[in-house]
Amino acid sequence: MIENEENIDSEYPNTLTRVGGMYKEWFLDYASYVILERAVPDIMDGLKPVQRRILHSMFDLEDGRYNKVANIVGHTMQYHPHGDASISDAMVQIGQKELLIDMQGNWGNIYTGDKAAASRYIEARLSKFALEVVFNPKTTNWQLSYDGRKKEPIHLPVKFPLLLAQGAEGIAVGLSTKILPHNFNELIDGSIKYLKGRSFKLYPDFQTGGSIDIKNYNDGNRGGRVKVRAKVEKYEKNIIIIKEIPYGTTTASLIESIIKASEKGKLKIKKIEDNTSSEVEVLVYLPSGSSIQKSIDSLYAFTQCEVSISPLCCIISDNKPHFLGVREILKISTDNTKDLLKRELEIQLTELENQWHTISLERIFIENRIYRDIEEKSTWDDVISTINNGLEPFKNRLKRDITIDDIKKLTEIPIRKISKFDLDKVKEKLVNIEANIEEVKNNLEHIVEYTIQYFTHLKKQYGKDKKRKTLIEEFDDLDKKKISIKNQKLYVNREEGFVGTSMRKDELVCDCSDLDDIIIFTEDGIMKVIKVDSKVFVGKNIKHISLFNSDSKNKIYNLIYRDGKNGTSFMKRFKVSGVIRDKEYDLTQGKDLSKVLYFSVNNFDEADVVTVYLRKKASLRKDKFEQDFGDLIIKGRDSKGNIVTKDSIRKVSYKSKASITEKNKKIDDIEVQDEQQVSDEKDESQTKLEF
Repeated sequence: MIENEENIDSEYPNTLTRVGGMYKEWFLDYASYVILERAVPDIMDGLKPVQRRILHSMFDLEDGRYNKVANIVGHTMQYHPHGDASISDAMVQIGQKELLIDMQGNWGNIYTGDKAAASRYIEARLSKFALEVVFNPKTTNWQLSYDGRKKEPIHLPVKFPLLLAQGAEGIAVGLSTKILPHNFNELIDGSIKYLKGRSFKLYPDFQTGGSIDIKNYNDGNRGGRVKVRAKVEKYEKNIIIIKEIPYGTTTASLIESIIKASEKGKLKIKKIEDNTSSEVEVLVYLPSGSSIQKSIDSLYAFTQCEVSISPLCCIISDNKPHFLGVREILKISTDNTKDLLKRELEIQLTELENQWHTISLERIFIENRIYRDIEEKSTWDDVISTINNGLEPFKNRLKRDITIDDIKKLTEIPIRKISKFDLDKVKEKLVNIEANIEEVKNNLEHIVEYTIQYFTHLKKQYGKDKKRKTLIEEFDDLDKKKISIKNQKLYVNREEGFVGTSMRKDELVCDCSDLDDIIIFTEDGIMKVIKVDSKVFVGKNIKHISLFNSDSKNKIYNLIYRDGKNGTSFMKRFKVSGVIRDKEYDLTQGKDLSKVLYFSVNNFDEADVVTVYLRKKASLRKDKFEQDFGDLIIKGRDSKGNIVTKDSIRKVSYKSKASITEKNKKIDDIEVQDEQQVSDEKDESQTKLEF
């Protein structure tokens, strides 16, 4: 600690500055800036600030011709306070969506992951769709740019659910967003259904194709999850072809995952060829005799041929982050489109009415020769007054009052226009304007129907080549343990209590894979399930060890144990179908020095007959007897069991195996209670295994 802290400021006034509280304020400012100005899109137009500024700059430069991307990037830097690399990268991402930008040159490859050429070599212009849907200076709200020299849009007046069409991904401070792209036509259909008051559903659609399992999509909300698979088919004998890849992957990353899986022994391949260009084509060559279907299942189970995606629809609304579902986002976007169309109609109506008013005034001014009355007026006030008096008798023919600006415009009419005045043409023009006014008013009165017509037009005009690319289907669950190749060998040292795949000098148990689980029983009555590892201690004096898999549910375990050092001996039959990995289960009553005297494993329809040998003493009538496990009801592993004898047992030996009659094929309700207990004991750090 610093002594005499109260004297620091006076003693070192020019060298030390208190920073108490600054971190909290500065970090909050930084976090707010990253969330609002960089990483998360706005609900109003579906764009991040850099994307909005790029599109605005392209609209500034729009003349119908292509512009060098380097020029667009330089122009955007007037609005965006960051480097050119971030702008060009963002622009390439927009272009690769193939919706808002017409591209020319090498813009990279979304399939292979190849990057675009340098910005000085590629060109771009706004697409016709963008020009129709994204821009309208009359309905745009403006703000000053970061240096105060330019005006930039607060939001672009986007009349389309652009956010859901393009998708968005970003990592901010303390939160992130991952909105998956959706199909162009399905978004329009959803908007139309919403406007008609009907329900609708939305599911992702990816440029890279593939197939998607959407049963856990959860409307794109937090906690949802989708599985996406590549399109994998048999090509020729011992050759598999990958035609489409999952969203978020590239052929390079997919091939790398296949090679890693092969190196780990998850699947066997000979070689891979990547022939991808405008379409995906990856050929996977298999060894002779390989099963095509099992190899395809292995690709889905152990490589990026199947990926799991967790959507997270975080957006900015009213300068705050919100988490919404995709249907709610579409509803907000559709309502925003309706409001923008209404504003455009209102502006158009005002312009038409002003146009009608101006032409009508000119007609009155010229047709009634009012312009002659001002020829001899010497002052400006006299001119204004004379024109106003001349128009007075005709004011009832107009739809609004005459202003000074209206009169000033009349004084600016050129003589040539007066001399060529054609009353019939003026009347025709006024009739057309009046018809347009009535049409606009009708559209305003039926704004919902007008919005539906607008969306229908967009679908007809731009949706012809935007069919769904990603197939929606339900995937079969893949058991990785069954698919995986048994490429490891499991060993055990029973006395010392170690098991693993690296203990080659010890007893061999079986072949296994690194995904398998194993079940262990020790002589002191402890049961444990663990995952296969190179070497792990599980407890000394191992009585039984085997793989723990789906076949284990048909196994019945037979146990005779002594309760404590010199206690009563009990016997029981039980199943093991649900456990928590790495947790120890005591199969005895928990007393010290309890010991397992007999242990075996049977199929469900079998039971052991054993001979029990007692320690000799004078009071014993007989020192051995037989015990049939088939007489016992199958109970839970925590059950106490039936008494075998209160005398000391010398040994228990196997005699024979007997078939179980239907009468004895019973499982006690204790097992159900046992499973419930396991479920209650589970915590977040443990994994429950169910079969």
